[in-house]
Amino acid sequence: MSKSSAGKGDQPKAEHPSPYNLPNAITVARILLVPLFVWLELHFPQGSLSGWWGVGVFVLAISTDGVDGAIARRQGLVTNLGKILDPIADKALTGAGFFLLSWLGYIPWWVTVLVLIREIGITVYRLVVVRRRVIAASSGGKLKTTLQGIVIPLLLAPDFGIPWQFKAVLLWATVAVTVFTGLQYVWAEVKLNRGR
Repeated sequence: MSKSSAGKGDQPKAEHPSPYNLPNAITVARILLVPLFVWLELHFPQGSLSGWWGVGVFVLAISTDGVDGAIARRQGLVTNLGKILDPIADKALTGAGFFLLSWLGYIPWWVTVLVLIREIGITVYRLVVVRRRVIAASSGGKLKTTLQGIVIPLLLAPDFGIPWQFKAVLLWATVAVTVFTGLQYVWAEVKLNRGR
């Protein structure tokens, strides 16, 4: 069989997949759901049945976090743009959640400020070094996002009998993991720069 005929009918797999793909579209959709989530939380009374609308949008948005990554890995569509957009989408959504929790009086403002400093700081650093390399989310970072994705809707949802002590423990565990994983990123970068 000749070389010219061997490849006929075969679609060679792209070495560098296009950034215009389904996983990245899902990630962008998660970002676009953030303003809707904020609007619903601010325009529907807390503690009422209608207060579930904002929570529902948050849960829908955060649940797509694992979907886009799974599709990208399964179909070979992992791109540098996706690696950058994914944590930005997560931080926009969870950052809005913490902002709302403080705005509505559920948690102290210093907690939200601490979390946002960590999130914005790591995101800005990712964008600064993106020309040299892409910093993907670590396993600790994924755990942090999972905890935030649980505690935010739990605190925003109308009360349905979960003890406040449990919510408080989960909140402080989430804040601790958020800060600790931020320090892990910083320490990893310090060690990397020392080794150069």
